[in-house]
Amino acid sequence: MALYEHIFLARQDVSQQQVEELTAALTEVLAAGGGKVTKNEYWGLKGLSYRIRKNRKAHYTLMNIDAPAPAVAEMERQMRINEDILRFMTVRVDELEEGPSAMMQKRDRDDRGDRDGGRPDRGGFGGERRPRRF
Repeated sequence: MALYEHIFLARQDVSQQQVEELTAALTEVLAAGGGKVTKNEYWGLKGLSYRIRKNRKAHYTLMNIDAPAPAVAEMERQMRINEDILRFMTVRVDELEEGPSAMMQKRDRDDRGDRDGGRPDRGGFGGERRPRRF
């Protein structure tokens, strides 16, 4: 069977529980077609870059899928019919990512280090400031 990463965006006015029920229904569609969902991650309600069908935010969900192509096609057909789903994208991959996805990993602010790159000529605390002219 083929391996897929699938992400879908649900409308902002549905609840998180409804999104989880929608994910369970899509998992059943895949199971009926002989596939299975190996990982399911709810990324939360996030802002969109632009409005989609008058929505400024959407619920993001990632699913890692191990299923034959007809099962994935049937799932996508069901998603096109459902009015709660704004967008979806399915990508075939060679291998599925283990562990949490990049969206779920907590990023530590201390890993960035010094923002000015250690350059004293960048102003701030160590550099010389020129007076402003108006």
